[in-house]
Amino acid sequence: MTKNNLVKVISVIVLILSLSTVAMAKQVELTFWNGFTGPDRVQVEGLVKEFNETHPDINIKMEIMPWDSFFQKLLPSLAVGKGPDIAAFDTSYIPRYAESGVIAPIDDLYEGYIDKDTLIPAMYNNLKWKGKTYGSPMNYTSLLLYYNKDMFKEAGLDPNNPPRTWKELKEYALKLTKDTNNDGKVDQYGFVIAAKQTIPMWPIVIWGNGGRIIKDGEVFINKPKAVEAVESMASLIKEDGISPIGLTGAECDKLFETQRAAMYFCGPWMVNGFKNAGINFGVAQVPAREDGRRITLGTSVAMVLNKASLDKKEAAYEFFKFWNSKKSQIYWSLGSGFPPTRIDITEEKLAQNPFVVEFSRAARDSRFYLPKLENFNKINSDVIVPALEKVLYDKATAEEALDEAAFIIKRIID
Repeated sequence: MTKNNLVKVISVIVLILSLSTVAMAKQVELTFWNGFTGPDRVQVEGLVKEFNETHPDINIKMEIMPWDSFFQKLLPSLAVGKGPDIAAFDTSYIPRYAESGVIAPIDDLYEGYIDKDTLIPAMYNNLKWKGKTYGSPMNYTSLLLYYNKDMFKEAGLDPNNPPRTWKELKEYALKLTKDTNNDGKVDQYGFVIAAKQTIPMWPIVIWGNGGRIIKDGEVFINKPKAVEAVESMASLIKEDGISPIGLTGAECDKLFETQRAAMYFCGPWMVNGFKNAGINFGVAQVPAREDGRRITLGTSVAMVLNKASLDKKEAAYEFFKFWNSKKSQIYWSLGSGFPPTRIDITEEKLAQNPFVVEFSRAARDSRFYLPKLENFNKINSDVIVPALEKVLYDKATAEEALDEAAFIIKRIID
């Protein structure tokens, strides 16, 4: 090889290495924390993997941890300018994190990356706080009534005809509550319900009787319709034994999985688990109230941007756009059981998973619990849950407990 040729070869190698270095330097790494440790973890990991493969200039480095660990670490780390670039949590936490000044408003995400008119309106509205938008949708769902078809058959009930009204739900719950071994104790529960450490279930009971909890800063939890709803359900639990007292959400899941509970309210995250456990079950819309209207709980997880990561905003927006694309949402829905975040995906696209179709239909009848309240968690955990437990453990009447709760809530939100 001549000297000139050697110089040319070396020059080409240097150029290639230089270009590689530039390409590597341009890759943006985004750290992403969330708590999707359940069966839907597979779909989260699948979408992140696909994004990384199709966006070589961006790399999502994801860390999944239990939600309790997630919340213990998140705010303290964000408060000192550290933590993940992107975090995912229930939209009820947006007011608290926005007020803390640790997450960035991302209104411009909806000016060129995501068309807000394609999103579920109630979900999009819950991403806002004080006129600014702080989140990008990660998921949205509502709760449905899960019911055990085999237990229905054994009780002489039609497994293809779940309860359609609250009156029917109570009648079915009584028929399905049994002492199967005649030892004087209930060991099969007709309808189980949790108050603590759970996705909120009791609001559905209150709404189903025409009651409310809080609306536009006014407290309704101690009004007659709400009191009547709590009193009626508590009576069925205490006097008729349709549910154990003091259950957590996880304990409700376990009772249904072990076929000791015939009915309960839950979201789509348990569908695959119950399928794998071999449970013969169905899902149905929550019971209708007297005027024919159904109102179930709506809940949504949003992805938020660390305020210290504004220099990576465009990369984060690309990920948010990818996640909420039609293709990604169909993959997410068919695999996880969650309905899509978009309203422009037809039922035909989801037909291979009838559970997704049913959960998608429930979106129009859903309502957020304690929306846009900075002290959401305090009001729920420190006021409403203890009030319900006082009623269930006979420490107060429904009227007394809810009057006290209303007084405390007013002091918190005023």
